[in-house]
Amino acid sequence: MARTPKKQIRLGSTTGNARRKRRQSFSEILAKANARAHERINRRLGQRDLKHVRASIAGTAVFGYEDPPAGLVIRMFRWLMGLLLLPLCWITSWTFFMQFSDAAQKREFWEMPAFWYFAIGVLLMTGWFFSGLLRSFFLYLYVLGHELTHILSIWAFRGRVSDWGVSLDGGYVTTNKSNIFIALSPYFVPLWAALGVVLHLLLGLAFELPPVTDKILFGWVGFFWAFHLLWTLWMIPRDQPDLRENGTFLSLVIIYLANQLVLAALLCAAAKPLGFGEFGEEWVANAARTMEGALRMVREIRYGSAS
Repeated sequence: MARTPKKQIRLGSTTGNARRKRRQSFSEILAKANARAHERINRRLGQRDLKHVRASIAGTAVFGYEDPPAGLVIRMFRWLMGLLLLPLCWITSWTFFMQFSDAAQKREFWEMPAFWYFAIGVLLMTGWFFSGLLRSFFLYLYVLGHELTHILSIWAFRGRVSDWGVSLDGGYVTTNKSNIFIALSPYFVPLWAALGVVLHLLLGLAFELPPVTDKILFGWVGFFWAFHLLWTLWMIPRDQPDLRENGTFLSLVIIYLANQLVLAALLCAAAKPLGFGEFGEEWVANAARTMEGALRMVREIRYGSAS
């Protein structure tokens, strides 16, 4: 997604008693204009391979930037891919709610400390989000996590980061490589929750941690998973360039599916009745039921139209 970096404009102040300059000749003006044109061309050639991954937060689009228009074939392909992924979204959501409802009917599920500390963390972050307390701090923390996730994704694909920035108005990363995972990863990777898990694992390898640290970890994951979800939902309607890069419809479908899988993985890790094996088996069974129902519907439509 080769994009031209935002034009830098230098602002300065002038004094009223500046000396009057000598009037330039036409040849001097033409020579200076030609030199400026060459400088602009050289700058563009030097930055042609750079790409920007941006997050526009408070409804502020990147000034001076427009997305390159996508062709009709590319737009149709993105819509087709989004439509093909919709059944996977349905199967995953169906499996998740079935597994969760089955586990919730068992008494031992409600007695698990892991679930309750996770739920307490979610409730605390939700209340904090809607109360508006420390809003600027959490907004900056979200933008920082958003851009760091871009950077980690770029490094994972062996890309190079040449510049990045974070502010309350948004953030950006300048890189020589981008793809659909790099562009969308901040929308389904709860970075701060993941860092807490990694830190807990590293400390566990170096020291013998007391049992209370497990409870703190579940609360941390719940708190920052809710933080990720709430701020992501708040940011998506604000015209994100990351979503337009690969088509907004396809991007939203991928974000929903990936977040559903992340939540399912978190609950499977925290709640033993929701194990990964059981979830996978139920997902395959629901996929088979969905396929069977779709084929039955197609046959009914076909024979009904024939008669």
